[in-house]
Amino acid sequence: MTAGAPVPYWTDRLELGEGIRAVDGGIVLVDILSGRLLAGPDDRTGPLRTLVRLPVPLGAVAPVEGRPGEWIAAAGTGICLIGPDGKLDWPARPEDGAGRAMRMNDACADPQGRFWAGSMAYDASEGAGSLYRVDHDGTVVRALDGLTVPNGPAFGADGTLMYLADSARGVIHRYEVAPATGTLGPAGIFAVLDEGSPDGMTVDAEGGLWTAIWGTGTVHHYTPDGTLDRQLRLPAVQPAGVCLHGDTLLITSARYGLSAPGLLDGAVFGVRVDVPGLPAAAYRPGTAAV
Repeated sequence: MTAGAPVPYWTDRLELGEGIRAVDGGIVLVDILSGRLLAGPDDRTGPLRTLVRLPVPLGAVAPVEGRPGEWIAAAGTGICLIGPDGKLDWPARPEDGAGRAMRMNDACADPQGRFWAGSMAYDASEGAGSLYRVDHDGTVVRALDGLTVPNGPAFGADGTLMYLADSARGVIHRYEVAPATGTLGPAGIFAVLDEGSPDGMTVDAEGGLWTAIWGTGTVHHYTPDGTLDRQLRLPAVQPAGVCLHGDTLLITSARYGLSAPGLLDGAVFGVRVDVPGLPAAAYRPGTAAV
């Protein structure tokens, strides 16, 4: 499935690089705790370009359909819209006033154009996190609670299956999704890890799931039935996010929490794979599901 080993892709070393997405032929990603939304240049010898820097942690973004340069983001304690000029609008901050300090984490849009975003406690308190769904009309709904460190979600091509990692518990769940409403079916166990924590995820064109395994320096590929069939090893301890840009698998990593980070901890890596992915879905405001 792979050709060669993952190699560093750009010159930057990120503190907590995640939320990497293929958007409009390019790549965007975040450095969560610094609040930076970054773009990957075509020139791999150059640095990442900062698109905007928020005054709060930035978990992940999705483009807003029909509004060039606008993003919907999981940031701070809720959901914001980032305008082309960097101006922020906050439809909801559902974690304001929580009993402990909370922040948003990973997020993505589904193929029906809804936006999904997870939250977690800064201290990763057991069961403090939730998964929120932003509907087309901007309504924010708590879809799941009792999570600890949610990562993903990732969706199959038709949006009827959602994968969600609860990283601190070492498990990836799979849910059926009602296309018209976004209602989730019961949680099913897709994979359980003996070592490390499943982090960012992406689904390939054949329905296989790639996930970064935090703390192990590896990335796993699972077949649609949950069989682990490939493992990639990185020269970085904390892989954090993955995306497919055509037939290139891109992997973020983190220096966060390492007392003595190595030269490649925090780098973004790339490797060719046999099965391509699809561009990241956009959030579609004011439209019905299709």
